[in-house]
Amino acid sequence: MKKAFTILEMLIVLSIIALLFLLTLPNIAQKQAIIEKRGCEALIEVVNGQIILYEIEHKVPPKNISTLINEGYLKDGQQRCPNGLTIEIYNGQAEAH
Repeated sequence: MKKAFTILEMLIVLSIIALLFLLTLPNIAQKQAIIEKRGCEALIEVVNGQIILYEIEHKVPPKNISTLINEGYLKDGQQRCPNGLTIEIYNGQAEAH
């Protein structure tokens, strides 16, 4: 007689895998929101650092984030956070809106 898994054994293993997947999926989605928030906070700090560098070199603060991009202080796309908020400069500081 050949040794092999029965259909019942395979169904049990697959149901356990599916159950573990269903238990971890909501946790992954929750972590994604936290990652996006922290990513935005980190990007704001990067922009603030580039604002300071711009001020040191040009003796005036940048008028807007486009100035930093056009002058090469930031890359195109760094004006938007991972969560979709747009970064803008107010009173010499970067803020997400």
